[in-house]
Amino acid sequence: MGESAGHVPELCSRFHRASELIGRRWSGAIIFVLLESRCRFATLREAIPDITDRMLAERLRELEQEGIVSRTVIPETPVRVEYDLTRKGRALADAVQAIADWAHKWIEAPETTSRSRPPGTRPARSSSHPRSR
Repeated sequence: MGESAGHVPELCSRFHRASELIGRRWSGAIIFVLLESRCRFATLREAIPDITDRMLAERLRELEQEGIVSRTVIPETPVRVEYDLTRKGRALADAVQAIADWAHKWIEAPETTSRSRPPGTRPARSSSHPRSR
């Protein structure tokens, strides 16, 4: 992708919208976790360090409105709600894996502290593919 003198590259509006949607804070993490398995709200909250209930609910609503996440209400007592990726959401698996591969190569791992990972949560797996878990 060389530059020509005087040529201004155009940004594809679809690419821009997709990167803004998926790149919003916490959205990628939610998708990454849901690639592993269908989850309840509390499980997602536990798996994503530092996310608040409000932010998780907001991002789940946004991803549901975009057709990336599905919300299933299971009529039990008490009512159970589970979140899963739709076909459209699962189509992000290769992109998410490419970002994970890039991160493992280029991003230095932060020091894990008790503040950044709630008790009882598991550390991120370093080499497994999100679709294979």
